[in-house]
Amino acid sequence: MSSTATEVVRLLTVKGGTLAVAESLTGGLVAAEITSVPGASKVFRGSVTAYATELKHRLLGVDATLLAQRGAVDPQVAAQMAAGVRKALGADWGIATTGVAGPDPQDGQAVGTVYVAVEGPSAESDASASGGKVRHLRLNGDRAEIRMESVRSVLALLLAELAGEQTGNERAQDTERNGGF
Repeated sequence: MSSTATEVVRLLTVKGGTLAVAESLTGGLVAAEITSVPGASKVFRGSVTAYATELKHRLLGVDATLLAQRGAVDPQVAAQMAAGVRKALGADWGIATTGVAGPDPQDGQAVGTVYVAVEGPSAESDASASGGKVRHLRLNGDRAEIRMESVRSVLALLLAELAGEQTGNERAQDTERNGGF
């Protein structure tokens, strides 16, 4: 279990928030990382591993035309996956991973091309066309390294969003409740 996953679970618990995960190239690794944290059951709603492209449309509501035109490795696909899993599983936050872990390129994208996305309550009032935050990654390494860095990156993106939501007063109260951590 990573310190990032632990902090994500802690902040979601403090805020009373819930999380859902949509995964492609990570194949369940994000969900496994989150559920390795004691107390994750208070905040984790579940996950959808939509490895096959058509499942991204059928289960997560990703636009079929977008998938046909751009393929599964695309920033808008990542954003729609995060929004779709959030809606499908009734969570406050949705996160998603899509990309190419290798060994071969996919949809015209090089190995190591990854998009991670987060969709949360603050995105509803955001004028962003993507409906949340998406980060493009260009990762090096073998298949396992690319997948693990994708897990770390999507959790770090979520953590930044969760931490950014807290006001100074909430952080002070949270620190006091958790023994100064």
